Amino acid sequence: MTQPHVVLDTDFGDGARFAQARAQHPRLHYLALTPRVADVAVSADPQLRALWPLDVPGVHRIILDDGRVTLDLLAGALDAVLPQVAARVDAFHVGVLAPGHARTLARLAAPGATLHARAPDELLVWALAAAGFACRRVDGGDDIAAEYRGLRSPFVGLAAPPLRERRAVVIGAGLAGASACRRLCAGGWDVTLVERHAQPAQEASGNLAGIFMPLLSKDDNIPTRLSRAAYLFALREWRRLGGVGQAFTGAACGVLQLARDAGHAEVQRAVLEHWHYPPAYARWADAAEAGALLGGLTPHGGWVFEQGGWARPSSLCAAMLDACGERLQRAFCSAAITLRRTDAGEWLVQGEGGAVLAQAPTVILANGAGAVHIAQAAQLPLQSLRGQVTHLAVATSPPQLPLVVCREAYVTPVADGIVSAGATYDNDDGRDLRAGSQQENLARLAEIVPGAHVAALIDTAPLAGRVGFRSAAPDRLPLAGALPDVESAGRLEHLRDVPRHAGLYGLLGYASRGLIWAPLMAELLVSQLEGAPAPLEAALVDALDPGRFLLKQRRRSQ
Repeated sequence: MTQPHVVLDTDFGDGARFAQARAQHPRLHYLALTPRVADVAVSADPQLRALWPLDVPGVHRIILDDGRVTLDLLAGALDAVLPQVAARVDAFHVGVLAPGHARTLARLAAPGATLHARAPDELLVWALAAAGFACRRVDGGDDIAAEYRGLRSPFVGLAAPPLRERRAVVIGAGLAGASACRRLCAGGWDVTLVERHAQPAQEASGNLAGIFMPLLSKDDNIPTRLSRAAYLFALREWRRLGGVGQAFTGAACGVLQLARDAGHAEVQRAVLEHWHYPPAYARWADAAEAGALLGGLTPHGGWVFEQGGWARPSSLCAAMLDACGERLQRAFCSAAITLRRTDAGEWLVQGEGGAVLAQAPTVILANGAGAVHIAQAAQLPLQSLRGQVTHLAVATSPPQLPLVVCREAYVTPVADGIVSAGATYDNDDGRDLRAGSQQENLARLAEIVPGAHVAALIDTAPLAGRVGFRSAAPDRLPLAGALPDVESAGRLEHLRDVPRHAGLYGLLGYASRGLIWAPLMAELLVSQLEGAPAPLEAALVDALDPGRFLLKQRRRSQ
């Protein structure tokens, strides 16, 4: 498969140049830097309009034309956004640019990259020339055309080894693995999916309902920025898949995140006032509106995420795997025990007794806490957290709400006659339902949903639910990328110094947010495999690197 033509445009405007490039190049990756996301009316294309993002900061990846075209809208101030780009660019279109950005452009330029810019004076021309661009004036005006002729290597962050073959083994058929399979197969990879159960989504992805919503914070910290990008990308990918409630079971019914107390309510309101999010992304519901949604008085309001909701992970996994078509081979009822790298550069995935279950140059561990039972991943700091969800049948008179409500716990609308409430965070490995865990769930439920009938459920609801085990890292962020080779590590100063197992990657540590993490993490990993632009700012990519824990450990000991 040919590499896409990569364009970086700092003067996106009405998108006319993107439309032209889209018509010219059968495979295109277009990086559009823009101060803010324009109104959807900027495009007359119905496909693009259906996927157009909300006006919030960050990288918005939009996949078009069955994957042949990718548009990244990078929303934010140019001085903040441009240094965070990780790409190997074939063509630049820039407006009036500060001369100090010339070296950044050279860092991103592929050999022979072309550049068109506005340069009303000679300062930018001189800076570009010093950085390795050969420039000329166009028709004697303010526009310049240039070609990169420098000796600088293409961006080192994308120096992935060339792909010999697009063949991969994915271990684990939950949300992480199914998302990886869908993205790989859509990109022309042949994939073998190894799963120890007979069906997908039997472990952490097996709950009847998972919640999808973003995080908010006043300081817009790393978890907030990551969750925003992941949440919005998941919504777009689900639309491409066919839609929540259509392609898979669930509902974009909205999520109400109630304030804990009066002080927390003030904090929540302050966050919204500071960031001025579009109401469709996040808005405030006062106590009166929240009470109307809950069906009773509540002392405080909360955030409303109108595009949030719930989904059945097993249904979503099935839809993603079905979309893979003939490129996917399933090896179910097969537990991966060991990995062995051959001299020919292939990984052998072996089961009981050393039987070879699958082999490929690339292996992706997407099996949650089970990854630490494989030798090459044994030292990853992944913790298994028990979570018990309570199932309340309609006959038990649970609260029947029009949207998801959460605070320290969550409760879903009715789905197939069941309301889900939970979930606990326990540090043990007990798989049986426990009365104590159910009482914990129901006590928290009574704290957020008013009514004597809700409080009475602690004593009247029969023991029913499901126990699952979340895989979480110490910083509660996913691990997405090449796995570190701990045994080969010496002194380490930077992530680039961390040695890696060739061809071995992880999509791990999704904790309670697998629904929104899974699509973006798969997109990030495949971008790394193919040397393509990342769907996130470089700082956020580093925050997800599986080698970050080894780096921190060595820095402390050096």
